[in-house]
Amino acid sequence: MGDEDGDDWMRVLAGDADALRPLLARHGPRLFRHASRFLSTREDAKDAVTIAFFELWRHRRTVRLVDGSPLPWLVNAVTNSARNLERSARRYRTLLDRAEPRRDTIDPIETIDQTGALAALDRLTARERSVMVLTVLAGFTEREAATALGVPVGTVKSRLARAKTRLRGELAHLQEA
Repeated sequence: MGDEDGDDWMRVLAGDADALRPLLARHGPRLFRHASRFLSTREDAKDAVTIAFFELWRHRRTVRLVDGSPLPWLVNAVTNSARNLERSARRYRTLLDRAEPRRDTIDPIETIDQTGALAALDRLTARERSVMVLTVLAGFTEREAATALGVPVGTVKSRLARAKTRLRGELAHLQEA
C-alpha cells in the first residue's frame, strides 16, 4: 500500500491534482465506511470523504505520512469532517424545531387569507407578480429587480405601476364586499 501511495504522493506534492484520483480510488471505500459510522446519511458520508481529500490537497505540504501513506491523516480528516457535519445537522434540526410552528397547534382560521391580498396578487400576470414580489415583498430596488429579471429598469417601473393599480382596484372591491 505504501509504495503505490508514495508514487502518487510525490505527484501530489509536485502539484498534480490528478494524482489524488488513484488515492481516492484506493482509499475512498474504506474512508466512506469510516464516515458512515458517524453519519446517518450516505450523502453526508460522501461529503466527509470529499472534504477530507480537499483538505489533503490544501495541506499537502504539511501532511505527515505513516509508512509512506496519507491514509492515517485522511482517517483523522474524515473523522473531523464527519463530526462537523453531524454537529451542523444537529444544530440545523434544533433550529428548525424551534422555528417551525407545530402543525397540530395551528388554528385553521389563521391560515386563511382574510384580506384577500394573496388571491389578488395571484390574479396578476406572471410578469407583474414577479416585479411586485421582488420590489415590494423582497425589498429589491427597481434596478436590482431589472437585473434579476433581465429587463430594462423602465420595464420594471411600468409593470410595477400596472400591478399596483390592479391591486388597488381589487382590494377596493374586497373592502366594499
